[in-house]
Amino acid sequence: MEEKVLEILEEYCEEALTYEGDNMMEEGVIDSFTVINIVSELEDAFDIEIDAKYVVAENFKNKAAILDLVERLLEEA
Repeated sequence: MEEKVLEILEEYCEEALTYEGDNMMEEGVIDSFTVINIVSELEDAFDIEIDAKYVVAENFKNKAAILDLVERLLEEA
């Protein structure tokens, strides 16, 4: 799972893989359009639905947060 998530991040925002800060969106590493693309790819790759309530900066602040989100959603499925 982690490998696929990292592949998707690399495709849309390679800088996200090495980002060490607290909020990629606030620091301009990714923007809302990138998040939408990442969400779409994650949904397709893992056959999950990422509800709009999950598409918040907290869940996309760094790669660890994105991995946690996908893991939670896979457990709920």
